[in-house]
Amino acid sequence: MSCAFAIRAATPADVPIIFQLIQALAAYEKLSHAVTGTEEALRQHLFSDRPYAQVLLAETTTETIGYALFFPTYSTFLTRPGLWLEDLFVLPAYRRQGVGTALLKAVARLARDRDYGRIEWSVLDWNREAIQFYERLGATVLPDWRICRLNGEALTTLGSAQGERG
Repeated sequence: MSCAFAIRAATPADVPIIFQLIQALAAYEKLSHAVTGTEEALRQHLFSDRPYAQVLLAETTTETIGYALFFPTYSTFLTRPGLWLEDLFVLPAYRRQGVGTALLKAVARLARDRDYGRIEWSVLDWNREAIQFYERLGATVLPDWRICRLNGEALTTLGSAQGERG
């Protein structure tokens, strides 16, 4: 089965469906409990005077079927900006129909047109299908790097420390 779809930039009116897709991604990754944000915060962060991220949507004539959410980064080694792809998600019924590839190609075109040096993202180690998909598109899955995260109480505690030497 194949479907006709288009890729477009999200607008403020799309926030409810973007938030639903974020929740669907979290459920797929078995991380629904980690979604603590709100539609209103998402709207503000995507569409304020200084947006934190951008979203591209994949849609048929009747529904939104996938999205890519990304934001700028900077590489000191390349001395060039890049993009961090936070989310790439396609509804299960539309997978293996070129939707994910089209979304990633659209993000790559934006990066190329902006003269960015790279796009980076993370993938869960158990998600073999995603890893194989990314590798087929030419991505390198870096085996030696691990993501570090500081959030919640640890972030508050470290952010409150003043003038301490380590």
